[in-house]
Amino acid sequence: MKYEILDKNSVIDYLLEIKDVMNYFCDKELKAKEIGDGNLNFVFLVSSIKNPEKALIVKQAVPYLRCIGEDFPLDRKRMTFEIRALIEFSKLASSAIPKLHHTSEDMSVVVMQYLGEHQILRAGLLKQHKYLSFSEQISSYLANTLFYTSSLYLQSTQKRELIDQFNSNTELCKLTEDFVFTFAFMDNETNDNENVKDNKLAKKLFDDMQFKQRVLELKYKFMTQSDCLLHGDLHTGSIMLNDKETFVIDPEFSFVGPFGFDIGALLANLVNNYIHHIIVTENEEYQDWIIKNISDILCMFNHKFLKLWNKDESSALIVDGFINKDSLMKYKENFVKSILRDSVGFAGCKMARRVFGVAGVEDIRGIEDKGLRQKAESMAINIAKDFVLKYNSINEMEDIINIIKDNSAR
Repeated sequence: MKYEILDKNSVIDYLLEIKDVMNYFCDKELKAKEIGDGNLNFVFLVSSIKNPEKALIVKQAVPYLRCIGEDFPLDRKRMTFEIRALIEFSKLASSAIPKLHHTSEDMSVVVMQYLGEHQILRAGLLKQHKYLSFSEQISSYLANTLFYTSSLYLQSTQKRELIDQFNSNTELCKLTEDFVFTFAFMDNETNDNENVKDNKLAKKLFDDMQFKQRVLELKYKFMTQSDCLLHGDLHTGSIMLNDKETFVIDPEFSFVGPFGFDIGALLANLVNNYIHHIIVTENEEYQDWIIKNISDILCMFNHKFLKLWNKDESSALIVDGFINKDSLMKYKENFVKSILRDSVGFAGCKMARRVFGVAGVEDIRGIEDKGLRQKAESMAINIAKDFVLKYNSINEMEDIINIIKDNSAR
């Protein structure tokens, strides 16, 4: 089908021609409204007029950045990678991916389950909601998607086919290279420059060459390591959940990259929320709950990843008879520890870039009181710098928790 940009009227005409969608609605009387509030794409909520509980989400990429408009061109092929990632992840972690009702790479469209009974994780955390199943569910998602798309499970031909499917997502990878690893740590027009101007904290960060050397190490890992298929932007705004279910959405940044990157993105966002509750709500019980979740997620990921690896040892990497069992187990444990280390480094970059970079997070930048916001920014930078500078020496979970707590007690 020839590409055309959909609106709230034409999206209904488009859906009427899709058999699987109409089988879901069992009705041709539909209504649509545009509900997207993200930076990249248009999102429509389409529902039955007679049975409003019957609803689906239609997401379409347009050939420009949605939040700016046609003056900022952006290849709509990003939706191709989102579609491919959703399909791949649904095979590996089906309970964490919204049900897909229709996809079209030609139209840059995905039609999926409406999560009307779920909430964006960031919003829930800011409201101090405790999601009791979250750590269990997200750690399973991470273990399954990272392990089963890596050379620890796949044969070499399968892995190269996966890379071929995803690693032409160069435009969004370049956005990450620029905005996560570069521009936020220097004078750049894209930064939150009203906040950067005459800001001693910003100047200190921009002048810290030891920090920048370590950032370059991590940026190089991001640019060159092809470990596994990543979501690529796994922040707390890319997760929708309730007390029973956790769903991961919006994988348009997906590519085959370093093991620790998705874990690091999630870690960074949870720590930012912890800082919010240190500075703003001063809710010590909720602070403890966030810290426990951070520890649980990382520990459960470690355990689940190793369990999957012990179950499926035949891969491109491991050949029967090459190494004895005890030595292999030591290798595996050190391997997973290296994933944890890298995730801490990536988390530091993600945290620091949210302070002065183009895309802040509500946990920090949404703090209205200027004095409190400055305290939160300082705490975030201190934790982030320690994460980046010390990531290679992380040995235990306690090392991570101590960095967080030590810097939040200053």
